[in-house]
Amino acid sequence: MGPPKQFEDLDVWQAAEGLAVEIGRLSRDGPLAKDYGLRDQLQTAALDLMGAIAGGHEQGDRSEFLHSLRVAKGLAARVRSLVHVAKDLGYLTDPQRSGLLERLTSVARQLGGFIRYLEKGPPSGPPKPDFVNEPAAPRRAGR
Repeated sequence: MGPPKQFEDLDVWQAAEGLAVEIGRLSRDGPLAKDYGLRDQLQTAALDLMGAIAGGHEQGDRSEFLHSLRVAKGLAARVRSLVHVAKDLGYLTDPQRSGLLERLTSVARQLGGFIRYLEKGPPSGPPKPDFVNEPAAPRRAGR
């Protein structure tokens, strides 16, 4: 298989997109929905995480892509910290927090692996799609 032509083909973007959707679902109802500040920060950081991956890929330049992936890794940590606050305030259950933290840790590992690959990989050309050792979240039908 050749290099991904679209950011949607990247396993790490698919995982980040699934995470953003899950956060959107968890924050539209219940007590988190009423804490507008925390809810908005959580949703924005999750959307920015997937957006950083997409935007970096579209730059077409390895150094810009690396920078965007590092930004995305930082955003994964930001979302993780906000998840802890949401749980501590009683907005998330233990299983919800655990599930989100597991997914965020996986995305951060994928990003770290991709960054290492690009730093040490071939000197030119777009990244290869098989950069991650971890499985991505399954894609939804209709994509």
